[in-house]
Amino acid sequence: SRLERLEKMKAIPPVTVTALATQGDKMTINMPEIADLMNLTSGDKKHDPSAHSTMGVLAVLYDRILHYDAADPKNEDRDRFIMSKGHGPLALYAVLAQKGFFPADELTRFLQWDGILGGHPDRNRVPGVEASTGSLGHGFPMAIGVALGLKAKQIQRRVYVLIGDGETNEGSIWEAVLLAGNLGLANLTTILINNGSSTRNLGDVAAKFEAFGWQAHTADGRDESALEAVLSSPAADRPSLVVAEVL
Repeated sequence: SRLERLEKMKAIPPVTVTALATQGDKMTINMPEIADLMNLTSGDKKHDPSAHSTMGVLAVLYDRILHYDAADPKNEDRDRFIMSKGHGPLALYAVLAQKGFFPADELTRFLQWDGILGGHPDRNRVPGVEASTGSLGHGFPMAIGVALGLKAKQIQRRVYVLIGDGETNEGSIWEAVLLAGNLGLANLTTILINNGSSTRNLGDVAAKFEAFGWQAHTADGRDESALEAVLSSPAADRPSLVVAEVL
């Protein structure tokens, strides 16, 4: 039931090294450091579960998948990552700081007037952020536009967009799924975080994406090897979906 799922989410402790240690061998990519960096922030504890559920995917993306230059975030020859699930961006900020996009001490000014890190990612203020997001259902369609732009410029890089399971309740998501499949956007990968927090169960989301012409895989969202394997194997002729299970 929805109440049971909400209680399960509330039971997730704030992200700490101790909490991560209970996850065993699956999380080894700089996770303690990312957790420590996240602990520098304060003021948005209600979104700790959201950050907790995206941390593994972000670590694998920035450590093993994405092509980028932290010293030159706007370099045209880069992959683009858009966090459509813009609420609870603590894990994204921690990973960006770890990779050198901005000094780690900036995390101590999260939600502060003299800092650059707000409650939602802001592309005009935060180095490494590709799109200002937060209102659910908007970042995914934006990613399609970016993917089309890269194709028009003949830039051989990919667009990765992260969405949440609850975000799939937005009609704009399914319009985007239909359009991307129809266009055969092979340079687009969507990562869906399934943490069971959605108020509506849409059933087999991967099968629904496949029906719209996508390649779809499901992986343990806390297993770095499984995530790397599916993220490294996009389809050559259509967009790709990775469902990251973090239940």
